[in-house]
Amino acid sequence: MPQILGLSGSLRKGSFNAGLLRAARDLAPDGTEIEIGSIRDVPLYNADEEAAHGLPASVERLQAQLQAADGLLLVTPEYNNGIPGVFKNAIDWMSRGPGLAYFVGKPVAVLGASPGGFGTVLAQNGWLPVLRTLKSRLWSEGRMMVSGAGKLFDENGDLTDDRTKAALRDFVSGFSATL
Repeated sequence: MPQILGLSGSLRKGSFNAGLLRAARDLAPDGTEIEIGSIRDVPLYNADEEAAHGLPASVERLQAQLQAADGLLLVTPEYNNGIPGVFKNAIDWMSRGPGLAYFVGKPVAVLGASPGGFGTVLAQNGWLPVLRTLKSRLWSEGRMMVSGAGKLFDENGDLTDDRTKAALRDFVSGFSATL
């Protein structure tokens, strides 16, 4: 059974991307499990703190989840045409210590939702050099950029649009089939 670690790059309550990740988990094909990890408690990276205290427990937990997973699903918002700082910070922390080895060769799929008209195209493209540097294996057979998210999610951040659910089901099934 493929195990996928899913991470949302938003901390906002009612986040479209957290909702997209929950929907991905719920729509995953039989035999595929998406475990939702959390970046919420990851502190800002500080090499002095790392040297003095080692890796934070929140980072060690994410590293263990990544190590156990067959694939990684990054559900990214787009802030000012780029990668959210909080999300990049979490991935940077996860690559510290033994964590870098957990990224090497790991299949990664990227998707995201935005209230704007272009979805998260620039943030997704922004992840490419990061994933290349981590030597992960980008799954590029599918691409999903949810635009106009304000009309597709309810006030709790839950995906309500059937067409988007169908596309998400296909995206997750495609990624899962390669694991």
